[in-house]
Amino acid sequence: MNLNKVIVVGNITKTPELKTAGDTKVLQITLATNRVYKDKQGEKQEDTQFIDFVAFGKQAETLAQYCVKGQNMLFEGRMQNRSWDKEDGTKGYKTDVVLENFQFGNKPAGSSSHSNDDEDTSSLNTSSFNASESIQGAGYEAEEDEF
Repeated sequence: MNLNKVIVVGNITKTPELKTAGDTKVLQITLATNRVYKDKQGEKQEDTQFIDFVAFGKQAETLAQYCVKGQNMLFEGRMQNRSWDKEDGTKGYKTDVVLENFQFGNKPAGSSSHSNDDEDTSSLNTSSFNASESIQGAGYEAEEDEF
């Protein structure tokens, strides 16, 4: 049996910017997760991890419209590795999580989004879509800086 599933609840690290690759909308977005624990000496420690996601098509457009820096989100997707040839002749590698589902969380106090803050996002469709079809149309194998 094989399973490639990632579920992350965290905060958006910066307000997302929608880009276009070919005729496909692409959004790269990062969630920060925080973990608090005690070390061997009993001292409180904090650890922050940053997880990169990529969304395509309508999901990318929806996230770009309604999400802001600091907003809490639940993202679900699958891990995907990619590589490209850098300008200096070396090979670059990156692991992203391709977004399949998401749920909106609370926005930080005093934040504003690209849309009306009073707008209810609970009715937005956050269901799955076929991400692999969108990836091929977006040239996802291309260099990291392309989108």
